[in-house]
Amino acid sequence: MIKAESIVKSYGALTVLKGITVTIPEQKIVAIVGPSGAGKTTLLQIMGTLSKPDKGKVFYNGIDVTTMNDTQLARFRNKHIGFVFQFHHLLPEFTALENVCMPALIAGKSMTEASKRAGELLEFLGLSNRVNHKPSELSGGEQQRVAVARALVNNPVVVLADEPSGNLDSHNKEELHKLFFRLRDAFGQTFVVVTHDKDLARMADLQVSLNDGQIV
Repeated sequence: MIKAESIVKSYGALTVLKGITVTIPEQKIVAIVGPSGAGKTTLLQIMGTLSKPDKGKVFYNGIDVTTMNDTQLARFRNKHIGFVFQFHHLLPEFTALENVCMPALIAGKSMTEASKRAGELLEFLGLSNRVNHKPSELSGGEQQRVAVARALVNNPVVVLADEPSGNLDSHNKEELHKLFFRLRDAFGQTFVVVTHDKDLARMADLQVSLNDGQIV
């Protein structure tokens, strides 16, 4: 499904990724693990087309996304990739429902269509009574579930998550991890998760372990 091939990425004199090749299978939960500074987030950003490699290619179902220009990449990301980050990045002035609608509206869907899909996802995630609440009125766990719903609203082929449970307490962390597996089973989603959490890594279908910019 996703193949990163011979990925090299440097920042100045520091080479962060040193020829990474990895294949992400469909409908699996893949944990990218390793010590801080190993290159995990950099690899995730390149797979998510948020950053371009210095060398190498990234394929989605055989399509080489590294050949796309910025406009094509923005359109591709919006349609095919969902993102979940450690710090939610919800827009504070908008409700939970409106936050979830944003990627769908950017994709050109009507507010009616976007709201219907957003409402269905929020209900699935147990937030049907919180749709009109703003982020400041939600708990950390609720905010992260809203962020997950936002990532799913355009039915992406893959959800990329960077330390998604890193800012949650142990109960909400466990609930979020279980949620990923529920979503995989319910919607056939693929999840690629950068994590330091050993429990999530053990639960994952596949672990990719990085150290010093290489797969070990």
